[in-house]
Amino acid sequence: MKYYLIAGEASGDLHASNLMLALKKVDPKAEFRFWGGDLMQEAGGTLVKHYRELAFMGFLEVIANLRTILKNIKVCKSDILNYKPDTIIFIDYPGFNMRIAKWAKELNISTQYYISPQIWAWKENRISAIKRDVDNMYVILPFEKDFYEEKHQFPVHFVGHPLLDAIAKKELVVPDEFRKRHQLDERPIIALLPGSRKQEISKMLETMLSITDDFKDYQFIIAGAPSQDPEFYKPFIKKKNIHLVMNNTYDVLSLSTAALVTSGTATLETALFKVPEVVCYKGSTISYQIAKRVVDLDYISLVNLIMDKEVVTELIQSDFNPKKLKEELDKILDPANRNTIFEAYFELERKLGGAGASEKTAQLIFNSIIK
Repeated sequence: MKYYLIAGEASGDLHASNLMLALKKVDPKAEFRFWGGDLMQEAGGTLVKHYRELAFMGFLEVIANLRTILKNIKVCKSDILNYKPDTIIFIDYPGFNMRIAKWAKELNISTQYYISPQIWAWKENRISAIKRDVDNMYVILPFEKDFYEEKHQFPVHFVGHPLLDAIAKKELVVPDEFRKRHQLDERPIIALLPGSRKQEISKMLETMLSITDDFKDYQFIIAGAPSQDPEFYKPFIKKKNIHLVMNNTYDVLSLSTAALVTSGTATLETALFKVPEVVCYKGSTISYQIAKRVVDLDYISLVNLIMDKEVVTELIQSDFNPKKLKEELDKILDPANRNTIFEAYFELERKLGGAGASEKTAQLIFNSIIK
């Protein structure tokens, strides 16, 4: 079978790559062409465009780059027509993928959506387009199945969360070797996960790093995103207790005592590594005000959304400031608070449905094409 996959960011690249490996097991003749990243390239196949060229964050940035986005959509459609895939697999990235799905469905091309757009948070009216344009939807959050099936009468497959698979495959880190390799001392580590796009990294790191002098008994590691060049981070590393580790977030988390994390998939990854965290987010004032009016959620972190209660503290917009960040970091370093967080993390993992998301999804996709 010929599979065409579209992933538009780092997390999509990770989950799509594991899905590709699983598809190879159920379909030894599988061929892949895709929009994605380095991990998908390692899985095999032909990369059309890297997600680095696709990542636009916030309402204003999307508007400013609309011409580029429309050009990419045109290129994608043409490439699909030339490739003639047996199916297209969309991985999240709804602004782009929903447009391609509509076009593909009109041409009667099989459409599979792995990792649902977050229409339960905003743009719920996209449900009509999903019902019309998506043959099969594979959801990874437990509450999404009820959302689709009970609220909107659209059958979906709950396959569990692929992060469980990705973390289970992670090789154990030897602490002494890691510390020696990255010139670290014996102090406990606090991980800084400032995001994956230049715009958000710059905004988040400035505040995250402002409190490092208040925690001299710890060393801070910036987890560098695979989509960025190490040179980009150098201006931020001005103190001896601040280090950069590129493209190795899981190793960093596996050895960390606490973490400051920009809202996104990384909040869930951090929780699954059982690292107490403070979730942070700050966007442009205009983008935030727009989002505040269209997003109907009590929380922004996946951890709190899945648990339906505040397990991790969220510092959003004006609350994301040095004073509050220091206070919250002090709290999660306090042993009296950490056990409560750990207990919630174990319950979170149970709710995610167990391992095997990639294998389940691959089998379901292959079966649907055969039918």
